[in-house]
Order: sequence, then structure tokens, then C-alpha cells
Amino acid sequence: MKLKSLLSALILLPLTLFAEGIDFDKTFSDSTLRLDYTFCGNSEHQIVGLKNKMLTSQWAGRRHNLDTVPVQGNGVLTMTDKMQNRVIYKTSFSSLFQEWLTTEEAAVSTISMEHTILVPMPKSEVTIEIKLFDNKNCVMACTTHPIDPKDVLIVHLDSMKVTPHKYLHYSGDPNEKIDVAILGEGYRKEDVDSFYSHAEKTVASILSHEPFKSMADRFNFVAVASESEDSGVSSPSEESWKSTCFKSHYDTFYAKRYLTTAFTSLIHDELIGIPYEHIIILANTDQYGGGGIYNSYTLTTAMHKNFFYVAPHEFGHSFGALADEYWYDDGDVLDATYDLSVEPWEQNITTLVDFDSKWADMISEDTPTPTPATEENEVRVGLYEGGGYRAHGIYRPINHCRMRDYKSDSFCPVCQRAIARMIKFYTEKEAK
Repeated sequence: MKLKSLLSALILLPLTLFAEGIDFDKTFSDSTLRLDYTFCGNSEHQIVGLKNKMLTSQWAGRRHNLDTVPVQGNGVLTMTDKMQNRVIYKTSFSSLFQEWLTTEEAAVSTISMEHTILVPMPKSEVTIEIKLFDNKNCVMACTTHPIDPKDVLIVHLDSMKVTPHKYLHYSGDPNEKIDVAILGEGYRKEDVDSFYSHAEKTVASILSHEPFKSMADRFNFVAVASESEDSGVSSPSEESWKSTCFKSHYDTFYAKRYLTTAFTSLIHDELIGIPYEHIIILANTDQYGGGGIYNSYTLTTAMHKNFFYVAPHEFGHSFGALADEYWYDDGDVLDATYDLSVEPWEQNITTLVDFDSKWADMISEDTPTPTPATEENEVRVGLYEGGGYRAHGIYRPINHCRMRDYKSDSFCPVCQRAIARMIKFYTEKEAK
């Protein structure tokens, strides 16, 4: 009987541990493992390769909700403890490479792009799995690799030079807050004052929008004065190339105003020794444009007259996991981003495949669906056709929103709810 009781206890022990959740301090070190990947391929075949493993002291990311993700994104990293065969950390993301795969060029070319992911450093051996999803929500590439915290070839970065920086909005311990780093692109050494001024305006812009405004005490914003050789950023269609810190440029995928960089390792090199989770890059130019990639970075013009709109819009992508709500009547290089037979993972657009999982609960009974884009319905949550770069087949929650254009001075109620959920995911235990 004693032996039987002992065996029963041993069987139940893992279930008890699982029910209690993951204890960060017992499972992870207070340090960050930076994983630099290479995503390579074309529209027919893709592969993922691990390029670098690097370690820095202090982990500024979440310490709860560790084994789940707030939204799926276009990719998921899963960390599994080898001894317990248990998932101990997950994070979701999107990448510029996956956007490129939806372009016509991907059918005739094979390329590679960098992608960097930060994870907490485990105390024991783990297996990392990376899955990339296509626009039908199918796994198009998957790879696994081990991480041994005792691996002597993990590069330690703490001896590297720390880029000059200062906090513009500090709410408390980075372990408890959402830490946003603001970097400069195309700012020379003599432009540092201008950069800090633009960074201050960025923080003011974001925190003027709900729900960031009412939840500002959950954020830290630090301005990091990265230096470039040239002032401004590259604009290939204008035959203008600049030597800048992150090698960013307009005309991404031949879309004139799409401003991005494919060199994510350069971004993270500038942030060594600074606590951060999310990244905003300010481009020292008055040319309109920008880009935001979920859980990767925001890159936005800093001197355009509509900057106050562009900065929170792009942060809505990279932090809030929101989709663009505008479209192109004549088609566009990005109009194949969404497959109409699949419900998008972004919370502010729908193909109606699974609308009940979106904002159906926020539409009043007297609201017609689809909802006409009339003056009467201007501020009414409904189902307005047009979004995700398509004029037809994709619907948005309101006529004008910060994720569509500058005619609205705020995020719509649906976007606000999605952002608030994201903030709570990072800052509250068992957030929903």
C-alpha cells in the first residue's frame, strides 16, 4: 500500500507543478538570450537557420504568462525544457521576410533576411522550435535546435560599449514595466539634440492615445542616441543612398512609402546593455512613410507634418499586433498579404471566416452589417468593407481609425481593446 501511494504521488507531482504555473526565478536566469536567425527561401520553399547565440545581463521581458502568446502572429518560438518535456516559454512575431513571400518577386527569386528574437536565458537545457506560418495559417517552415546554458560558444555581450541613452518616461523597475527603446536612424553626432527632441515628441504622441494614455504607468521609454555617418535615410526611387546605422530605406518591395530595414542584428547591437522589449526607430527625414512589424520594430519618419499620426500607427503594428485598415483600389504589391479563406490573426480586421472571435460582441443590434460608410455611422462600431490592403473581402471595425488614416485622432474602440489586452498580457498575471 505504501509503495502504491508513493507511485500515485509521483504520478500526480508533475500535474501539480503544471497547475501552479512556471516560476520565472526557478526556471530562468535574470539575463537575455539573443537569437539571430536567417530566414531564407522563395514562395515555394523556406528554411530557418540559427546564426548567432548571444547573452546579456538582465531580462526586461515578461515574467508571467510565459507559456502562452497573446496572438499567433506569423511565427511562434517555443522553448521546451528537455528534462520535464514541458513548454516554459513562447513568443509570437512577424517578419519582413514573410511579407516579402507574398510579393511577385518571391516567385522568381530566392533571398535571405535576418530576424532577431529575445528570450529569457533558461537555467537548464532546452529545445527551441521556430515555426513560420503562411497566409493560409499553415506551417511553411519549421526548425528546432538545442540551447545549453553552459555552452561556451554563447557570446557574452556585456563588455560591449553601451550606446548613450536617457529615459524620457520612467515608471519603474524594467522587470515590472514594458520597456520601449527609441533609436535614431540617419542622425549624425551633431544631430543628437534633434534626435532627443523627436524622441520626446514620439513618446508624447503615443501616450496621448488611449489606452496608452491611461496605462502610461506601465511603460518605460528610453531614447538611444545611435549615430549614422550620413543625415537622412535612403530613398532608392530617388537615387538617394545614405550610410546609416541600420541601413534602412524607402521603396521596400517597391512600395514607395514603405520604410524598413532587413538588418535586425544592427538594431539589437545598438541596444546592448539597455533594458528593452520593444523597439521604435526614428528616421531623420521629412519624407512620408514608415513600417511596423509585430514584435520586431517600428520604423517611422520623424519630421513629416503627419508624424503625430504615423508614430502611433506604426507602433500599433509592432506592439499592438494591429493590421492596416486602408486599401488600394487598383491593387498593390501587398494585396496578397491576406487569404480571404482564413481569418486574420490581427484583431482589427476580419474576413468573416470567424468573426465571432473578433468584435462581434461590440456591435449593437441596430447596426447594419455590412455597415455603410456614411456620416451617420462615422463613429459607430460596425463592419465596414475595406482593409488589409484590399477594397473587398476584408472588413474593418470603424470607418476612420488611427490604423487607417489621419482623419481620426484616436484608435477605434476595437483597436483600443486589443492594445489594452496586449498591455495587460505583459504586465498582469493570467491576463485575458
